[in-house]
Parts: sequence; structure tokens; C-alpha cells
Amino acid sequence: SDLNSRVACLTNHRKKQPIMGYTAQLQDTAGNCLQTDTPHHMFGSMRTHGGTRELELDFTSNYARLFARVLGVGGIENLNGMTGADAGPVLEYAARRLKDNPHPDHWKATEGNVKTTLLQLATMSRLRPDGVWWVHA
Repeated sequence: SDLNSRVACLTNHRKKQPIMGYTAQLQDTAGNCLQTDTPHHMFGSMRTHGGTRELELDFTSNYARLFARVLGVGGIENLNGMTGADAGPVLEYAARRLKDNPHPDHWKATEGNVKTTLLQLATMSRLRPDGVWWVHA
């Protein structure tokens, strides 16, 4: 089923530990995680030594208030079902509304940390405009 493929995607080779937050995945229409040709180093709550090819990002739910402020009431979950082509400009616009004050502790809900996450998601969207976003809290 579609749900089973998404769960399988979440439990990939990286053997993630459960976190309190969101997972955003850019998927094909069958619900499979899309990948890049070479490893990338975009990360949120989980880092993978050597990078990863998956177009997936985990990030803290501490960002929820700021996501809602720049993306509307549904926050980051407004991306669900959007294509990369449609989501990219939305994410870039939302990021422009935030300050550049990233904090070394990515768990802190600073505008800069949220902006970094939004720009990483926008980059993924540009890499695979044909993909469809699936965001789960």
C-alpha cells in the first residue's frame, strides 16, 4: 500500500532514531523517496556521514510556530501533495521573510534555523521539480 511504501522509506539504511519533529520527503508518484545522483550534505536533525542521496529532511517541531507564520496556518504541512516545481517558489518566498540568524544548536527555533531548513527544502525542490512532497509530524 501507499502507506507501507512511505513507512519503508522512513526506515531506510540510515537506521534513524525516533525524533520529535517532522520528516519531509520528496517522492515519486508511487510514494518512493527520490534520490540525487551523488550524495548531498543537506541535513536537519539527522546527519549522515558522507552525505545521503535521499531527498529527505528531518527537523524539529520547535520550528512549527515560525513555519505557520511564513507558510500559513498549516505550516510546513501545507507542502503535502505539492510538486517540487510548485513548492520551490513558495519555500523561497517564505525564507525571504525570515532573518539570517542561524544558531549552532539546530534545535533552537531561530528564524535563521528555520530559514536554513526552508532553503534546503527549496533546493531539493529545484533538484526534482517532478517530485511530490510528503511531510509528516
